[in-house]
Amino acid sequence: MLFRKKKKEVKSYDKENYEPVLRSSICTGETTAGFRHRVSGKFLEERLIMSSRDIEEFKELYGITEELKTIY
Repeated sequence: MLFRKKKKEVKSYDKENYEPVLRSSICTGETTAGFRHRVSGKFLEERLIMSSRDIEEFKELYGITEELKTIY
């Protein structure tokens, strides 16, 4: 009973106005995952990506099934 696996919480985001994307820096190569506003293009940073496992965790956290587009 003490070691039950905690259910993963799935967060939500405004799917109508925002799309999940990866933003990568041209200069440093730093990659962050977040959401881009479809009209204004404003980027909301959520998580720093250090490995492919970080991308998978981001997708699981928000229930994203499609491939993430990379913007520069």
